[in-house]
Amino acid sequence: MRANVTAQQVGGVELRPLSARSVVLSLLLGSHPPELPVRDLVRGVQPFGVGGSTVRAALSRMVTAGDLRRAGGVYRLSERLLERQRRQDEAVHPRTRAWDGDWEMVVITATGRGAAERADLRSRLTALRLAELREGVWLRPANLRRSLPDDLDQVAQRYTARPDDRPPRELAANLWPLDAWSATARALLAHAAGADRPADRFTAFAAVVRHLLADPVLPPELLPADWPGTELRTVYADYQREVTEAVRARGRRE
Repeated sequence: MRANVTAQQVGGVELRPLSARSVVLSLLLGSHPPELPVRDLVRGVQPFGVGGSTVRAALSRMVTAGDLRRAGGVYRLSERLLERQRRQDEAVHPRTRAWDGDWEMVVITATGRGAAERADLRSRLTALRLAELREGVWLRPANLRRSLPDDLDQVAQRYTARPDDRPPRELAANLWPLDAWSATARALLAHAAGADRPADRFTAFAAVVRHLLADPVLPPELLPADWPGTELRTVYADYQREVTEAVRARGRRE
């Protein structure tokens, strides 16, 4: 069963149609540890207009597809989706440090890679919140508390740099579409605030967390005035907590 089957656009971001799979994933991605009994999942999707038989069928398909693992009557995210949860958690609660002016630089050194390998590497570097200055040269301010994956050393070299040919704020604005990201964030905030039905709120906040994954999480001194990143993370965290607590409360009552 699907609701809201017609996709909409808010600030250039697609509000994807609600499905049993998307609701189940949202509930598990917001749970720590990422596991719930089947009875809680069935009750948890009810406010979104998804019936019990529909969610049970979706759970079976998700186990077959490798999205979930089942132990008895408990469903848990697979290892692949645990990585997605980690990225989502870091998008909502990024770990940062005071910026001292240094930049991370990753220079691609591997050659002879196919198109699929190059595309996969670009996706990985983008997910690490790096931006491409020119082909094969990726940068970001060194303000994140995280290490780059060791296997990057097989295809790239890492450096710490301080660009001296342009102001850091100008460089950041050239690397990331900050004004466009901010405008979309504000449109999503307004849309989420005006959504009343559970299904509408779900699709709104699903779009919010996808947008947060594209937040470069720059130092405050490199951001435009009135940057909405913190506000967007706060409203999403509040919604995630609200939904997760409601699911667990239903489980305790019944």
